[in-house]
Amino acid sequence: MLQSFDMMAIVAVVLALVFSGVHIAVALGVTAALGIYLMTGDIEVVHTFVANTAYEALRDYVFAVIPLFMLMGDFVAKCGAARDLYTLANRLSRWLPARLAVATIISNALFAFVTGVSIAAAAAFSRIAYPEMMRYGYDRRFALGCIAGSACLGMLIPPSVLMIVWAVLTELSIGKLFLAGVLPGLLLTGLFCLYVVGAAILDPAAAGHRPAAARAPVGAAVTAPAEPEEPIGPLLASTGLVLLLIATVLGGIWFGFFTPTEGAGVGAVAALILALGKGISLRAVWDVVLNVGRTSGPLLLLLFCAQLYSRVLSMTGFTEMAKTFLLSTGAGTFGVLAVMLAIWVALGCLIDSISIILLTVPIFHPIAVQLGIDPLAFAIMGILAVEAGLLTPPFGILVFTVKASVPDPDLQLGEIFRGAVPYWLILVLVVLVIALFPPVATFLPRL
Repeated sequence: MLQSFDMMAIVAVVLALVFSGVHIAVALGVTAALGIYLMTGDIEVVHTFVANTAYEALRDYVFAVIPLFMLMGDFVAKCGAARDLYTLANRLSRWLPARLAVATIISNALFAFVTGVSIAAAAAFSRIAYPEMMRYGYDRRFALGCIAGSACLGMLIPPSVLMIVWAVLTELSIGKLFLAGVLPGLLLTGLFCLYVVGAAILDPAAAGHRPAAARAPVGAAVTAPAEPEEPIGPLLASTGLVLLLIATVLGGIWFGFFTPTEGAGVGAVAALILALGKGISLRAVWDVVLNVGRTSGPLLLLLFCAQLYSRVLSMTGFTEMAKTFLLSTGAGTFGVLAVMLAIWVALGCLIDSISIILLTVPIFHPIAVQLGIDPLAFAIMGILAVEAGLLTPPFGILVFTVKASVPDPDLQLGEIFRGAVPYWLILVLVVLVIALFPPVATFLPRL
């Protein structure tokens, strides 16, 4: 055990390194090594501790889950599945007000089942949905808010990369955590749809229900005449294959036919077959594999360093000290939970979501467990809070992603932030619902 000053210094060092621009893996690794050295004063012990942790991490099959699920998502995205999902959802929701916004939300939810990354969804649907909504006269702020807000579904609906990272850090079952995200994800999708439909009813002009003469020009790229509709058959077939892939992979994991690692492998192979069947080139396949390697390699290093950091926090007694401090404030369980959620939202507007999870979960998870908060419900609330942070000014990453992806040079960041406010409020509402009624998250995993 270290003195309180030393423990605070360890956390201060990692935060200082992260906010000064040092790579998160380096920051976590250096801080962990510093903590072990402060406890033992022996550099050989530090070497042994790091080597043993690395060996245990690298021989764990769960580390293969992330690159395999990323392969599955990238293959599906590369073969045009996002556009097919959007087009079909648009065709089937014609009877609804704000049908293009509803189609964006529904296709984002379905796309989340194969990608598990919010930023990928934000980039994809900025290019797919935004031009269509502008062509039909949607209010630009309304359209941009819908794209940025619904992209949050990517981290909540399985197979979410954040869920996998959270499960690895806390030793929760990946399959159960996936199940815990289903009902909250569907609830969030439904509330998003209710909002856009309600907004369109109250203000028809926001959803394109205004005379053609009143529509502001938005450039040739988005005012072109409507293209002929695609035949419904190929769209149904493409979407059906994606849904079959989702059902096979996630259903197989949930019903115990294979482990999460095996399920991810099955999904990657099936997605490759689907992509080849839709005409993806071998060059594109190679590009996907290289891209996943470049992305997942550093992520696996992050997980290893985060495990080092988590163990050091436990060994130094920092987690116990943090719990004692929070409880001494007299705020109670919900007060402590509110503080942790507020920290996640604040960090979400400053750094990326995976870094937030790696920095905070080793501290917050043991505190939540000791307070009697269900770990699955806590994980879902944490992920929702982090996602809300990604929509929060001044540095909401999802908002910047939409800005960079939208083909409109006159677009201002403030428009996207203002348009995303209702979705931010809905995210907070769902967090409150889960805090008050944990079975929303725990019902399916407990079956």
